Amino acid sequence: MKQENQKTSAAEGIGADSAVACPREGDVQAIASATEGIGADSAAGPRGKPEVVSDERREELKGIFTLDASRVESHLDKTVRKTVEKALNDLLDAEADDLCGAKRYERSPDRIDSRAGHYTRVLETKAGPVTLKMPKLRKVPFETAIIERYRRKQASVEEALVEMYLAGVSVRRVEDITEALWGTRVGSSTVSELNQRIYGRIEEWRTAPITGEHPYVYLDGIWLKRSWGGEVKNVSVLVAIGVNRDGFRDILGVAEGAKEDAASWRNFLRHLKERGLSGVRMIVSDRCLGLVEALADFFPDAAWQRCVVHWYRNVMSTVPADKIKEVMAAVKAIHAQEDQAAAGEKAVAVARKLEAMRLGKAARLILDSVHETLAYYAFPREHWRSLRTNNPLERLNREIRRRTRVVGAFPDGESALMLVCARLRHMTATHWGQRRYLNMKLLVLQDARRAMEKDACLLGPLAV
Repeated sequence: MKQENQKTSAAEGIGADSAVACPREGDVQAIASATEGIGADSAAGPRGKPEVVSDERREELKGIFTLDASRVESHLDKTVRKTVEKALNDLLDAEADDLCGAKRYERSPDRIDSRAGHYTRVLETKAGPVTLKMPKLRKVPFETAIIERYRRKQASVEEALVEMYLAGVSVRRVEDITEALWGTRVGSSTVSELNQRIYGRIEEWRTAPITGEHPYVYLDGIWLKRSWGGEVKNVSVLVAIGVNRDGFRDILGVAEGAKEDAASWRNFLRHLKERGLSGVRMIVSDRCLGLVEALADFFPDAAWQRCVVHWYRNVMSTVPADKIKEVMAAVKAIHAQEDQAAAGEKAVAVARKLEAMRLGKAARLILDSVHETLAYYAFPREHWRSLRTNNPLERLNREIRRRTRVVGAFPDGESALMLVCARLRHMTATHWGQRRYLNMKLLVLQDARRAMEKDACLLGPLAV
């Protein structure tokens, strides 16, 4: 009896340092007799008849084994880290043996060098920090092909840091995430140094040739803060996106503009033209200063569509607050017509109504500029909703503002431009750039139908 008690206490002590507690001797027999019934609702009895295991008995059996998930996870992390550390150190020793021409402590006529100890380095890996014993040789310098000189982080860790930053995670948040994942806090200077390495690739992406035709182009600018001579000033970043012949959206260009003036827009449009932007049928934008005039110089055959949302705001700025709701309903009815002619007639009717309401300034604004908002009627009906506003680009602008808000004021315009480009480049690889935005076959069919109608009109007099 005393010997059995010693066995039982020894069995209990074995599980003290592990995550799984060992069962008692009496429970082992219960488990053995009931294991056949645990995996199913019933099990075969002695005569082949199903023997049902009660729910109470199942709960008793569940309590026999206990699992500490945190201890298991900690043990696995430590095991993986030790395995990676041992594998890397073994590879370093093998490289040192090759350079020496013989293994450590081996007497060989082929030996050309000998060991002179080692020094330790800490390398950040996806498994956590590992300690490497870097061999030192007496005659020749030890250069390993496994780990670059002075490298302190695994390449995959560096790529993860850069991807987090480009995905919109702030530098401070990156520090917290790295500490939670790998147990080591990566400083902001490290993240900034890694980002400097990819700025060259971002610049190549920003200036790469534009391939294919883009019938629809959207233009807009966004204002950011920058520090200049101890003062915080505004800097404008100009953005252009386009819909290609396959119906997907592309980032066509991003550039810094001193301000949204005629000179900045001309330089930006020249930048797009020189990189190969072609096949433009319509350009959608707000009525920015100098933009409309510059469009005629670089893309004379393209129609210009003024964003109706910005136009609504311009009209409402001349309307008293107590009449905005009524006037807005009347103005929106202009763009709910079935064709361009009907929309023009509706605009005249709305202007007369506003005159009767003693809103002459709003009425004149509608008559003078409503034609700038009706260009989308010349394209397929299914595209109207996407062409009459600048909303596709406004969505990107909101994302840029969200990402740059955590920065505050940029030290210079280049850093602001690089961060905006990095975020837009990341967006092209997401659902935004991978989803078909418009069915461009409808535009091809419309062009073919109009060409046939034109040929019929030319052949009509000859047929008579």
